[in-house]
Amino acid sequence: MRTLAVVGGGAVGLAVAWRAAAAGWTVTVFDPEPARGASYVAGGMLAPLSEGWPGEDRVLAFGAFALSEWTAFAASLREISGESMFVADETLTVALDGADATDLRTVSDWLTDFGHDLPVLDRAGVRALEPALARTVRAGLHSKTEPAIDNRRVLRALRKACAGIEIRTEAVVALDDLPHDRVVLAAGARSAELWPGLPVRPVKGEILRLRRRPGVSPPPTRVIRARVHGRQVYLVPREDGIVVGATQYEAGFDTTVTVGGVRDLIADAETILPGIAEYELAEANAGSRPGTPDNLPLLGHLDDRVVAATGHGRNGMLTLALTAAVVPALLDGETPEAAEVAAPQRFPALSQGGVR
Repeated sequence: MRTLAVVGGGAVGLAVAWRAAAAGWTVTVFDPEPARGASYVAGGMLAPLSEGWPGEDRVLAFGAFALSEWTAFAASLREISGESMFVADETLTVALDGADATDLRTVSDWLTDFGHDLPVLDRAGVRALEPALARTVRAGLHSKTEPAIDNRRVLRALRKACAGIEIRTEAVVALDDLPHDRVVLAAGARSAELWPGLPVRPVKGEILRLRRRPGVSPPPTRVIRARVHGRQVYLVPREDGIVVGATQYEAGFDTTVTVGGVRDLIADAETILPGIAEYELAEANAGSRPGTPDNLPLLGHLDDRVVAATGHGRNGMLTLALTAAVVPALLDGETPEAAEVAAPQRFPALSQGGVR
């Protein structure tokens, strides 16, 4: 019997536990609050192309491959859980001024060089797709291949998929204390507390959930992304309304929702979609994303026993399916080609055998 401890019960930890159990491991998950944390307050966008920027070639390639893994992953999870996860099929990134419109064309040209066709739409083209958007929108970058999922449905589905797995609602103080044959470190932003020197830091993000009231216009059918006054904002449809996000601060593990953060999100979202003023403000939450210096996750061996599955940053949901496929292979001594770019040893301190 091969025993595995998965430290962290967010979306990544639960997905790894599910897949590892299917591969024959006897799995125990450790997390004081399973299915919570950053996974619980995510937007759910699967948008590696729309989020890309020239120069981020490795991030683009990794994200695009991760997106390709989602269809099969979602189908398997739905078969087990009965949960349907997708809430949008496309993404529309919009520009409010000339400079932003120029940026959209720059991104479109860069993506074309990598074989991705995202056309830039004029004002009329944007309104033909999403007539409820503000008339001040000048242009849009239309992606027909970037969907969005409901993160909480995914978490519910993963809890069902892990029904036969032991989940201990307790914190792990030291990995060496665990008696298991192997360990997967999937503790998100707190991973560096268990492996000192790991280049993972908390990046605070605030997010709002707006509920549609009776008689109010429905949300857009696509994910809407924009930059307003230099701030990024996105609107992701949900069955009962819209998720609006997200602020981004280097604030340690502070997950307090601030008045300024809520004010900016609402003001920026209303600039793009005036009709949200009539929605109910149902939730305001904050989480700590696990960021890395190069915006790629850490997927690979830290030593002969411990495998890292952390550092997914703002793309935790995007890279979830790929991570769930890669980690069981790593546990069996294989190194999938897709994971090579995310190997922890790309950082010099870890290439020397790790810092503990």
